[in-house]
Amino acid sequence: MRAAVLGSPVAHSLSPVLHGAAHRAMGLAGWSYGQHECEEDGLAPFLQGLGADWAGLSLTMPLKRRAMDLADRVSDLSRAVGGANTLVRVGDGTWDAHNTDVEGITTALIEAGITAPARAVVLGAGATAASALAALRELGVGEPVTLLARSTGRTGEVREAADRLGVGLEVAELDRIEDHLDTDLVVSTLPSGAADRYRKALAASGADLFDVVYAPWPTGAANAVAASGGRVVGGFPMLLHQAVAQVRLMTGRHDVPVEEMRAAGEAELDRREREDRI
Repeated sequence: MRAAVLGSPVAHSLSPVLHGAAHRAMGLAGWSYGQHECEEDGLAPFLQGLGADWAGLSLTMPLKRRAMDLADRVSDLSRAVGGANTLVRVGDGTWDAHNTDVEGITTALIEAGITAPARAVVLGAGATAASALAALRELGVGEPVTLLARSTGRTGEVREAADRLGVGLEVAELDRIEDHLDTDLVVSTLPSGAADRYRKALAASGADLFDVVYAPWPTGAANAVAASGGRVVGGFPMLLHQAVAQVRLMTGRHDVPVEEMRAAGEAELDRREREDRI
């Protein structure tokens, strides 16, 4: 059977490493997992060209909304969040769309002992922020959740996702972050290094931090929060656990080797870091 990750850019995706480790540990000798550069307008023809030997696809940006348009069935969670990161081939040749990002966030937080934050702040207003809201709902976070964005005028999609999820939301400007850090957990969905400018405020708040960045790691913000005694979760555990859920969906098996996948991913990140230093 075949599977792959699609998106643009996709060259540095860790998914082939994670899924490949799972297939080997599960004894799936006949399985392969590749990667393909694909823009939105290329997803439909790509799907049409796939044979019956394809089990599923992992999807990164910019394909998460397009996947829902092309799937034959879309999970309720994908519709609520507004994006699907997984397509699974069904026996009759049709496609099911799923969102495993939410499970990735939830499991990463629980793994770190962050199981029931009473209050939460989310930094950023992209697709990952919507998944974060769904994860916080599953953890029973108190409402409303505060969303801090560079431009509050560009938060419409996240507001709509919050409405579909039934999550109360207050929106404010990111530059006013110090006014909103009386909280238990900060979830940063900002690009790499973007939260570092707020490191002093984050460290002083006493809140735990989940930073979705996984490379380079740790970020300046993560270092500052950890030094002040806060718990810190990086993006790699999220990436790992969303991949675990994808393997489960694509193979139909529940004996997914989490620790083997974790070890393979961490080894690859270490290898890349060493290369970058040369």
